Amino acid sequence: MHTLYGIKNCDTVKKARNWLDQNGIAYRFHDFRTDGLTPELLQHFTEHLDWNKLLNRSSTSWRQLSSEQQSDLTLEKAMHLMLTTPTLIKRPILDVGDQLILGFAKDGGYAANFVGATEFAPTA
Repeated sequence: MHTLYGIKNCDTVKKARNWLDQNGIAYRFHDFRTDGLTPELLQHFTEHLDWNKLLNRSSTSWRQLSSEQQSDLTLEKAMHLMLTTPTLIKRPILDVGDQLILGFAKDGGYAANFVGATEFAPTA
């Protein structure tokens, strides 16, 4: 079974969940706020995704950090920030078994990974 990581009230996560549901794709939802974020899980993410893309510098959480926290970033510093503030992680992350897919692209990024899935169609 696939796992979708994110935060339930995030609009992009909602779109991804709707798309997965509409295409009959079974998944387990892991909410960082309720289910937590362990150092091991974050390490797994950074081993398969570019940590510079994983760290969401356009988020409200990022803007609330001090300039000292935002400067001189290294993998270790970024991981510490993401562990203490999981809303700094770009979402959603979809684990399809052999790869992690970061974000939800309207151009069909998910559809390419599932046979018979449809392209993204926004719902009214």
